[in-house]
Amino acid sequence: MNPASFTFAVESAVASAAPAYSLLAIEARVVNGPTSDALWALTTDAAASVAAAYRMEEIRLRPAIDATRRAYKALGKEPNRYRPSAEALSRRAVKGMELYRTLAVIDLINLVSLKTGISIGGFDADRIEGTHLSYGRGEAGEPYEAIGRGPLNIEGLPVWRDAFGGIGTPTSDNERTKLSESTRRVLLTVNFFHEATDDERLAVGADLVRLLEEFAQATDIRCAVVKP
Repeated sequence: MNPASFTFAVESAVASAAPAYSLLAIEARVVNGPTSDALWALTTDAAASVAAAYRMEEIRLRPAIDATRRAYKALGKEPNRYRPSAEALSRRAVKGMELYRTLAVIDLINLVSLKTGISIGGFDADRIEGTHLSYGRGEAGEPYEAIGRGPLNIEGLPVWRDAFGGIGTPTSDNERTKLSESTRRVLLTVNFFHEATDDERLAVGADLVRLLEEFAQATDIRCAVVKP
């Protein structure tokens, strides 16, 4: 897989709402089987660490979550009604609710989101239409079928779009490009809404790559950083 298999653009609406925004994109070939006991142990440990470190009212103040929420507000979306996925995961952890155990790539994404507070998109690269992705503001009435939620009002949400339409928001990814056991090529979009350093992006990327290699037999891994 060529590192330029996808090109990325951040539209002015998102760049204005989140001036510090940057993207880490990771592509890889994978075997996306059921989550192993070893990966699940890491995920439950991360959830326990979040529960020990934060009270419920403190979750939204985690830097990555706070920056994502502020971007929502700047784009016209109420983050308490449409919570970013990393915030929703952290809230489940603090409430002591069991997390959902699914497939390796999905759960390793959730693991890193719990650890960092960053909402990460995960897509079946072979289901993406075209090779160009743009990050813009969701429009009124724009169709979007959220995974496990049905139709989602994405007006005011930051949304990744391919040639056909929306594929991912920090609140929920789209059914059309969702990860499944038949997924063989993945694209991960790590959305840094906060002011991230090169070292932070490198550390998060290294963690994801290590997990992909260990738990999803990842090969042909390519990474790119995109800034508006």
